[in-house]
Amino acid sequence: MTDKPESMEVIRSSRDADTMRIDLERWLATKLAPDAAPIVERSEGTSANGMSSETVLFDASWADDGERATHHLVARIAPEGADVPVFPKYELDKQYEIMRLVGELTDVPVPEMYWYESDPSHLGAPFFVMSRIDGRVPPDVMPYNFGDSWLSAEPVDRQQELVRNVVDVLVELHSMPVDRLGFLEHDEPGDTALRRHVAHTRAWYEFAVNGLPRSPLVERGFEWLDENWPDEGETVLSWGDSRIGNMMFDGVTTVAVFDWEMGGLAPRALELAWLVYAHRVFEDIAAVFELPGMPDFLRAEDVRATYIERSGVDPGPLDWYLTYCAVQWGIVFLRTSRRSIHFGEIPEPDDIETTFQHTSSFEAFLRGEF
Repeated sequence: MTDKPESMEVIRSSRDADTMRIDLERWLATKLAPDAAPIVERSEGTSANGMSSETVLFDASWADDGERATHHLVARIAPEGADVPVFPKYELDKQYEIMRLVGELTDVPVPEMYWYESDPSHLGAPFFVMSRIDGRVPPDVMPYNFGDSWLSAEPVDRQQELVRNVVDVLVELHSMPVDRLGFLEHDEPGDTALRRHVAHTRAWYEFAVNGLPRSPLVERGFEWLDENWPDEGETVLSWGDSRIGNMMFDGVTTVAVFDWEMGGLAPRALELAWLVYAHRVFEDIAAVFELPGMPDFLRAEDVRATYIERSGVDPGPLDWYLTYCAVQWGIVFLRTSRRSIHFGEIPEPDDIETTFQHTSSFEAFLRGEF
């Protein structure tokens, strides 16, 4: 067995925590009553999951009707351009609005949304503030399927209960009225939501490789998608990053969903495929270290069957959508590896595709092996 890596921690930001605390305190004074006298008592980044927007946890107290109380809050901030962001733009206003609507129109648990701030002069970029929720998140570092995580320690029946609860979240999200979600439609050309979604991903890829070596594997993936286009199902809300690492749990009950940078409109099957493939990526990494992983967890056929059982709707086969997810993960790795190079965590590789952590399953999908 290959030894586990000693650390997989990643640097996400070059922002200074002390400066952030002071800036947040000054900003709060502009949002509250004149006599609120806000104090940000602590501010810190987090090593929690995610590689896109910057997450800052902070405690703030202020007076309201003469009573002073402490509030446990989270700020989500667009990353610095110099820190090699994953996405070409961060429309935090859209993220704020979809989370607000999810809270208003569904029973899906989301944090209470406090404020959206478009003025970058306060923290150096737009941001929003929401409540902080207590719970457990399946870790990315080390990945939960490496063993020694709370999730891998759960009995199999409890793991499957968690999967059912997660699928219930997706079923509920897919019930949202699409006519309230037009602001999530991608601007790229296409005669269906899925065509526009893929065109948007192509534009993301061009951003990722601008001035850099291209990825033959990702480009083969795009060709495969064009040659095997699916029968599209009903267009619904697509959370976009529906992996369990973006969910918080009390036991195995979902208590919060996070991270809406990839939100859009697409067929139901895309959401299910992303849920499955995000786990598949971690299984590929576990295989590199000759770890047993969790091969019976979040299997495509099980997730699809559970979705049909819980919703009464068949999303159709997931094969095409799994390959699409592999393409998207390739673009993610292009950007996150560039970030690691930027922060001096890894040297510049001769072949950027050697930084992909899902090559095994990606190539298998292109061979038609699902």
